[in-house]
Amino acid sequence: MMHPVLFAAALLAAVNVHAAEAFDADRPDESESAEVVGDGYFQVETSVMSERVRADDGRRVTRQSTPTLLRLGVAEDWELRLETDGRLREGGINGWADLSLGVKWHSQDGDEEAWRPSMAWLAHLDLTTGAAAFRAPGLRPSLRVVAEWELPAGGSLSVMPGVFSARDEAGARYVGGILAVALGRAFTPRLKGFVEVAAGQLAGSRHGGDEWLLDGGLIYLLTPTVQIDVALYKGLTASAADSGWTAGLSVRY
Repeated sequence: MMHPVLFAAALLAAVNVHAAEAFDADRPDESESAEVVGDGYFQVETSVMSERVRADDGRRVTRQSTPTLLRLGVAEDWELRLETDGRLREGGINGWADLSLGVKWHSQDGDEEAWRPSMAWLAHLDLTTGAAAFRAPGLRPSLRVVAEWELPAGGSLSVMPGVFSARDEAGARYVGGILAVALGRAFTPRLKGFVEVAAGQLAGSRHGGDEWLLDGGLIYLLTPTVQIDVALYKGLTASAADSGWTAGLSVRY
């Protein structure tokens, strides 16, 4: 179920439908795309997700969520972003996740012959707006840069390092890292696949530890402005989710 704020925004954006020349979503891998949606375009990327995670009391429980990202192009190389894990359910507890406000700047076009990557910078600020059971302590600013290279035979390589600042359960602020490396392959003009190794958090054990995972999936373009996707996840460290899956829908207006 989509957050009421996100649902209202999607309805308003749907009043004016555009035909996009190219489509590139930020999901379902952890790496973001180096592209922006384009001036005047609005893109909704929503999904369902199920993960097996460790609860605060040490038990293994299932966490269900509805990750959603709204992207609004405000210039040729800039977009505004509103992101959330949506409606959460974990261990019998339900509630809304925190919201995150962000901006993306496409700083460089790629050039395959010159081995020059397409690049973008993303700045986000996670807010403490969610239900008490799922609300993170304090604000969490983050900065990421993504570089994408086109490879021969329809391949691609994406690298995304980043840094964030957050508070641990004791209220102490700390700085951590972010890293994702993904390999993609276009099987047809509509169908793509990917495999990825990613860490949503790189931090010391007293701040939750490193959260490494291995994921892979398929992406299918139904129309020039509609994408569906599926992906599977496997945790590589104790702090990461044990395993999970996601299925998503992305639409550009």
